[in-house]
Amino acid sequence: MTQITPANWLRLAILGAMFGAAFMFTKLALEGVGPRTVAASRLGLGALLLLVISHLRGGGLPSMRGPRAGMIWLSALGIGIFTNALPFFLLSWSQQFVASGFAGVCMAVVPLLILPLAHILVPGEQMNLRRLIGFLIGTIGVVVLIGPAAFAATGAEFETTARIACIGAALCYAIGAIIMRLCPDVDMLSLAAAALSIGTVLLVPYALIVEGMPEGVPLHSLLALLYLGAFPTGIAQLLLVQLIRSAGPVFMSLVNYQVPVWSVFLGIVFLGEDLPTGIYWAMILILAGLAIAQAGALKRLFAGRRQG
Repeated sequence: MTQITPANWLRLAILGAMFGAAFMFTKLALEGVGPRTVAASRLGLGALLLLVISHLRGGGLPSMRGPRAGMIWLSALGIGIFTNALPFFLLSWSQQFVASGFAGVCMAVVPLLILPLAHILVPGEQMNLRRLIGFLIGTIGVVVLIGPAAFAATGAEFETTARIACIGAALCYAIGAIIMRLCPDVDMLSLAAAALSIGTVLLVPYALIVEGMPEGVPLHSLLALLYLGAFPTGIAQLLLVQLIRSAGPVFMSLVNYQVPVWSVFLGIVFLGEDLPTGIYWAMILILAGLAIAQAGALKRLFAGRRQG
């Protein structure tokens, strides 16, 4: 049974901020290394962080013995592929050929992809008209925020294929969220560490073969890689597992509406970027969509506070 508590709302906000900041730090990291190396470094550093924390807590990786061990490790494999290695690769490759905002719009479609999957596969996550309307309004808000430039053609040779890859990455995240929810009960830190470790094993050799070992990486790119590995990959993986296991994949998918908002805000504050046209309408649409999609949860939250 899902529980949408104040702690889960806090996890949702933290995830949105970390993922939103990742765009700015990725830009800095790409000034020193290639896109495949960025993705592989994120996975490797994130896996290392969670493995260290997990072992210090005495948990380590999930046990390979027991009646549910096979399903737990199969789930970790699915999460490692669909939440980490495959979408990281698809996005890092596609962003060489598509307008920068297009990937952001595609990530906003993740909630709409999760809805039918959760309806079929996850008990208690049935789709209804109110949720669908809320998610559609939120998606429109993201499109307004990023603007028409996201859909402008760049003229790149592989642009159509790259756009399909972005949509494929969004579908990967939706599938990964469902796998997290259906995984048998297991220590969440151990599961997150196992998933990132599997993603690392899959992606690092590919990055080394294609781009080789990076040399002469500038300090600002190195620091950006450390941030990407520690926060929007390592810590975020743990928060994602906690959020999906507690509140469900549909609630977790609301983070995708926050990502472009934080990205735009941080770009204005730290990079001196211009305020996007229509930002106020976009914010109204995004917040309205969120409120409609989670009206029941918001009522329970405020009712609990009044009783307290």
